[in-house]
Amino acid sequence: MNMVDRLKIYAQLMRLDKPIGILLLLWPMLWGLWFAAKGMPDAHILVIFVLGTVLMRSAGCVINDFADRKIDPHVERTKNRPMAAGKIGSKEAVLLAAGLSLCAFLLILPLNQLTILLSVPALFLAGTYPFTKRFFAMPQAYLGIAFSFGIPMAFAAQTDSLPPLIWILMLANLFWVIAYDTAYAIVDKPDDLKIGIKTSAITMGRFDVMGVMLCHGMFIVIMLAIGQLQAMGMAYHAGLMIAVGLIIYQYTLIRNRDRALCFKAFLHNNWVGMVVFVGIALDFLIYQT
Repeated sequence: MNMVDRLKIYAQLMRLDKPIGILLLLWPMLWGLWFAAKGMPDAHILVIFVLGTVLMRSAGCVINDFADRKIDPHVERTKNRPMAAGKIGSKEAVLLAAGLSLCAFLLILPLNQLTILLSVPALFLAGTYPFTKRFFAMPQAYLGIAFSFGIPMAFAAQTDSLPPLIWILMLANLFWVIAYDTAYAIVDKPDDLKIGIKTSAITMGRFDVMGVMLCHGMFIVIMLAIGQLQAMGMAYHAGLMIAVGLIIYQYTLIRNRDRALCFKAFLHNNWVGMVVFVGIALDFLIYQT
């Protein structure tokens, strides 16, 4: 195998050809940065966090495929992934994940000590999530914590502090992650039941669609509460109302549990994260400058 082919396999393993995971990790981090800075954050911090998000999401995908290397060949959606198809070995995958994580850590070294300290639990959560599917009934909740850790790190980098708003914003994002990743889990539900993998979609049983919508609802309610606490204006609330419309559309996709439509609903959450961010950014730009 030549170098070009190997790099293509690495890109597939890191899901660079499927950036939805990067985007879903990016949006809450950007929410946190804009709230921390009360508008446009410092340019160098923004660049570091965007690059760090790409690197850590890529590392997480590699770790996930390493953890699931004996499971993925039996799942329709994942059977053609590089490790499942035997295109790359375990040792090479571990080295790639370690290299990506190291690069992400080196990126934050110019930042303050609090940010560097927070990177340790962030890395631990990212590295251990794939293994929770063996024993934890709601691994999507664990993923939600992992996917929320960019928020306290953003505040730490921008303000060198961890105000209470962080934990409320993390809670909102936790519910959002559970919602969209449960819709994602519905796609694999038949295969996961056969091989004994635990997911929120399986734990919720016939109430899985209701669970998705309740989690979306909690996400919106908490974001509305944040709007009140931070005295956010019309643009912020307009963004949330558009997000509600998008979530209602997602319900029409998942209500019959069609696998292709559930996957479409999962992908559609990129727009939810984006409109919430645009609302935050515009609100600080228009009303709070």
